[in-house]
This record gives sequence, C-alpha cells and structure tokens, in this order.
Amino acid sequence: MTVAQRIGVVIPAYNEKESIADLVRSIRGQLPDARIVVVDDSSDLSTAEALAPLLGPQTELLRRGKKGGRGSAVIDGLRHLLASDVEVIFEMDADFSHPPEQLPALVEKLAAEQLDLLIASRYLPGSEIRLWPATRRVFSFSSNRLARLVLSVPVCDYTNGYRGYSRRAAEMVAQTCGRLGSGFIALSEILVNLYYRGFKVGEVPTVFVNRVRGESSVNTREITGALVGLVRIWGLKRELARTRK
Repeated sequence: MTVAQRIGVVIPAYNEKESIADLVRSIRGQLPDARIVVVDDSSDLSTAEALAPLLGPQTELLRRGKKGGRGSAVIDGLRHLLASDVEVIFEMDADFSHPPEQLPALVEKLAAEQLDLLIASRYLPGSEIRLWPATRRVFSFSSNRLARLVLSVPVCDYTNGYRGYSRRAAEMVAQTCGRLGSGFIALSEILVNLYYRGFKVGEVPTVFVNRVRGESSVNTREITGALVGLVRIWGLKRELARTRK
C-alpha cells in the first residue's frame, strides 16, 4: 500500500465552522486523492456552510442534525465510506488536535506492519501533549491507565481518536460496535472488539494539540458515560476472550 492508494477519512464535527474548511484543505494537501466524509452533529448550519465550497465527489457531508456522540458519528462515517472502494480509513478530530501532516506516515506504518488498527498515541515515548490544563492531563492519563488495567489490551492510549483502520477492521467495527455507548467510550469498545477478535493493533507516537478554535464536544455527561461504559466493555472483553479460547 502507498499513500496514493484508496484512503478514506472520517471527521466527526460538532460546531466546527472555524476549523473545518482549513482542516479539509490540510488533509487534501497530504492525501490529495482521499475520500473525506464530515459527519456533522452541529446545532446549526454554520459548519455545513463553511464546508460547502469544498464539497464534491471526494469531500462529502453527512448532516445528522443533532448531537449523537462522537463514536456513533465515526461509525456512521465508516459505513458510508465502506460503500466505496477505500482500502484504509482514518478518523480524526475536526479541531486540528490531530496533525494532518502525520497522515502519510500513518498510512505507511499501517501498511508496513500490516496492521488492522493503528493508534496515534499520546502516551508513548516521543509523544507530546500541548496546551492541555493539568486537570485534563491527569484525568486522561488516569483514565487510560484504568482502561488498560481493566481491559488488558497492550496499548498506552485507549481514547485518542486519531486512528487508522484496515478495510476488514472497519467492516468489523461497522458491524459490531456502537452498542455500548455513542460517545468517546466507543473508542475503547472498538479497540477491545478488534483486539480480542484477533485483529493486529499497533501504536505510534503523536503530537496532540488542545483545540484553540471551536467548541469541545467533551462534557460531564460524556465522561460519566465513559466510566459506565468501561464496565460494559469489560463484560465484552470477557465474552470475546472466552470465545477466542
């Protein structure tokens, strides 16, 4: 696989009028032939209007009209792209937290190691987190340590949404995930679902930059849902591990 091959990118968006057009242009600069789908849960039409000049066969908008959760937005985007001939699909945030310039390296890493899921990890040596307040750093790090303790997948970052999927992994996600929560908890559900079904998972360092534009979709309800969802995913892990044996 090379960077020129058939690649899809899913961008979940929630009130991202300030960044969405610039992000799509930046992705296009790195992966000129990628199929990009923006899944828009915004409370108004401003994100759609900002994206409108860029829409066409290779850049599409799925407008859902209300906030349905980041996880369900990604899964809807995967399903949409799987109707085309893409071979790998990436998901990334709409606010430039995930650097588009890393995309070609992620494509090559996914291919070179024949991975089904590649996570751009904030917690590997060489990674960097910028502009996060101390409380957010502590919560994120602690949540990931807890998830690793409970779920036992040998990765460092369960919750960063900068990821690449092989087509077969994306198909499995589209078929089986999104049942345990529609928000950020879906990231851990996807990881467990793939790892305990025998898919090959890997990580690579990344630079994560806290948003400076737009509105975060993370709120107290999302965090509470993630903690409750972790218990449900532990049950999924037990079921899949037992089946695998």
